Amino acid sequence: MEGRLSKWNDERGFGFITPERGGGEVFVHISAFPKDGVRPNPGELLRFEIETDRSGRRRAQKVVYAERAAAARPSSRRRSGRPRRGAGPGILSRAVTLLLVAGLGIVAYEEYFGGGLPAGESAMVQSSENTPSPYRCDGRTYCSQMTSCAEATYFLRNCPGVKMDGNHDGVPCEQQWCTGPFPD
Repeated sequence: MEGRLSKWNDERGFGFITPERGGGEVFVHISAFPKDGVRPNPGELLRFEIETDRSGRRRAQKVVYAERAAAARPSSRRRSGRPRRGAGPGILSRAVTLLLVAGLGIVAYEEYFGGGLPAGESAMVQSSENTPSPYRCDGRTYCSQMTSCAEATYFLRNCPGVKMDGNHDGVPCEQQWCTGPFPD
């Protein structure tokens, strides 16, 4: 379905969509939007699926910014309508990506279940922590304003006055973002 975001409460992370084909407003939560760090704006055209929650209320899921997607969509076809040769990723790049993901998975597994890294590798991890972060303290203080566990963790460790660790265990946003054994 398509509709426009008619109301949005950025502090609380939810709003309502008015469907283009008519009907009542549909509830939408920040978790239904893409996790790209871009905040929704009232009046934006959205594409979404409707789901009924346990209480029988309609809510939007799998929300996509319709106007942003059309503007950012690359043209991978020629005038003949056939895809260009080499337009998709090759076997080599897929294999490298798969190896990287597998390696990261093994490291994460060892870190979680193995009790930490050997002494030589811990120095490498510490030196990588000095790299610049893509996040900045910008006044956001609540979990509903975050877009990932990594962002919430950065804010908890580096920004004053955040309200994201209710049980004071050092893990922020446990109900929204940092829920599993390997939070993103």
